[in-house]
Amino acid sequence: MTNPATTTQQSGAIPAQPGPREVTAVTDGMTPGLGSSVEFGPGQASGGVIPGAGPSGKPGSRPTVKLREAGPDDPPRYAPEWLELRESADAAARAHDLLDPLRIRLANLPGRSGVVIHDLGCGTGSMGRWLAPRLDGAQHWVLHDRDPYLLHFAAVASPRSAADGSRVSVETRRGDIARLTPDALQGASLVTASALLDVLTREEIGTFAAACAGAGCPALLTLSVAGRVELTPSHPLDAELTQAFNDHQRRDGLLGPDAVTAAAEAFSEQGATVRLHPSPWRLGPEQAALTEQWLRGWVGAAVEERPELRAEADVYLSKRLAELAAGELRVTVHHVDLLALSRPVDGAS
Repeated sequence: MTNPATTTQQSGAIPAQPGPREVTAVTDGMTPGLGSSVEFGPGQASGGVIPGAGPSGKPGSRPTVKLREAGPDDPPRYAPEWLELRESADAAARAHDLLDPLRIRLANLPGRSGVVIHDLGCGTGSMGRWLAPRLDGAQHWVLHDRDPYLLHFAAVASPRSAADGSRVSVETRRGDIARLTPDALQGASLVTASALLDVLTREEIGTFAAACAGAGCPALLTLSVAGRVELTPSHPLDAELTQAFNDHQRRDGLLGPDAVTAAAEAFSEQGATVRLHPSPWRLGPEQAALTEQWLRGWVGAAVEERPELRAEADVYLSKRLAELAAGELRVTVHHVDLLALSRPVDGAS
């Protein structure tokens, strides 16, 4: 297994410590120190699926973000290997077309020399590595996650400078982000998250939208599943597995592929201007490792939802993995990015 504490920043890998950083650990003080040694357990669960790529095992809980009540020993379920594996595909997929209206909003903030960005469920910090270098001006990132080890990596691997060379600083907060309030976002210029909306309920999305609106804070929410995948060559079982996977995503009242529509409605009801843009993963031979993990997890979730599919799904998976090994498989996993521009509370444009 690759040790994520020593990998370099090539191909979206999690870098080692990049040098001195101003990092402040907030809330419970459990983020490891910058010089600490971090060890991870085995990177793959049964069936060869890296935790996070396949079924979560406990519906209603996002692996690295505490969205529901959980015991103190309830482990995070995103392995850093999965976050590392998907980072370059995430970066290529995110909607650049949403950045211009966001830049205009941030540039019009009154009386501020910089922006404060809250990254919810930051994982290893890939959103910051993608977004910070695309925005001008000084930035202070507040990284939220329930996993202290991922927070450590996110902090030390965060960018040092913005697009125009301005300073980027960072702090970490470990804890529950499920009950966001306007007070929790006091002073925030922007809230960001990746792959978050689809593991929320309608009530939680409403609370989230209300918190952003109450703080007058825009939200950039990327890579929410859209419920559509395209595999080439096609297979007769594609549609049935897609439906079973989507049903799995909707367990326990979670919105899954319905989340983007619900979020757009919730933010609009709060008076925000909402923009949506597709952000698909396009996976070919160059992304074979990611495609394999996604495929195993996708089929695994479908079978968990509909156990009667297991025999057919096993044959299907073997065939798809053989196509992947031969360089013949192409996969498009559809996502949607959402930008919600809430009305500023001070009346600024």
